[in-house]
Amino acid sequence: MASKLMEYFNKSPRIGTLSTADRAGKVDSAVFGSPHMADEKTVVMALGKNRTQENLRENPHAVFLIMEPGEAIGDWKGVRVYLEVKELATSGPLLEGLKGRIASMLGEEAAGMIDAAVRFEVTEVRPLVDMGQGWEQSI
Repeated sequence: MASKLMEYFNKSPRIGTLSTADRAGKVDSAVFGSPHMADEKTVVMALGKNRTQENLRENPHAVFLIMEPGEAIGDWKGVRVYLEVKELATSGPLLEGLKGRIASMLGEEAAGMIDAAVRFEVTEVRPLVDMGQGWEQSI
């Protein structure tokens, strides 16, 4: 099941939304294409100097939602991946490795826009629409 999630999560091209909240609970949602599952429990992503980074510094919990439209609403696919920050780096090996990966995929200009790298632990996986089915039925 976890390898199926990794395959789905790392599919390219794809984008999703990362939802975060500050310490007061004010919510933000942003579109991201950079998250990558490094292993069955780890997600790594690049951050700009933005509200998402600010929120993650105050509150380590987030949700990454991937959604693929289908012909009818019942055909839509997707998954909600609940995350907890384990490392947020503005320098060092995590950031440099991620910048190198982004540079090779999207170019130096894109890599230059990265201010931080975050490593999350996957804490829960839920289907796009939770009707009592397992997530594997939704992707």
